[in-house]
Amino acid sequence: MPLRTLSIVVLLASASLISLASVHGSSLRVSNAGVAVAFRERQIWASAVHDSEFAAIPHTARVSCAAVQPPQALATPNPLLDQPDPKITVSFIIGADGRVHSPLILESAGASEDRTVLAAVRSWRYRPAMCNGVPTEAEGKIEFSGR
Repeated sequence: MPLRTLSIVVLLASASLISLASVHGSSLRVSNAGVAVAFRERQIWASAVHDSEFAAIPHTARVSCAAVQPPQALATPNPLLDQPDPKITVSFIIGADGRVHSPLILESAGASEDRTVLAAVRSWRYRPAMCNGVPTEAEGKIEFSGR
């Protein structure tokens, strides 16, 4: 019996050592492959970034409008301001969908007044500007003052 137990212990120990050796050897191969892959990826990305860094964008076509129609206001309610004589200037874009995009305060009358004006301007709706019968973007600028 003791010989049988000893042979089982030796067999288990050798099997665990063999499995550890195989795992250790495979991890070396994977880590070396990972380094090679990482090196290759850096080479690929470096060349792509370098090639596109100085790429020029040609502007060959300019569209000119033979028939231009400015945007028409459909709903432009005035903001309810707290100050009796504020002066606020806002620049904005009227999109091809007739909605106001990117309103920007150019001249301010205070944070609360600016928020009120921006909320009102964002709610405005227009019939979009037309260029040769196609809706197009237009820039708008408006000044709110007590005068």
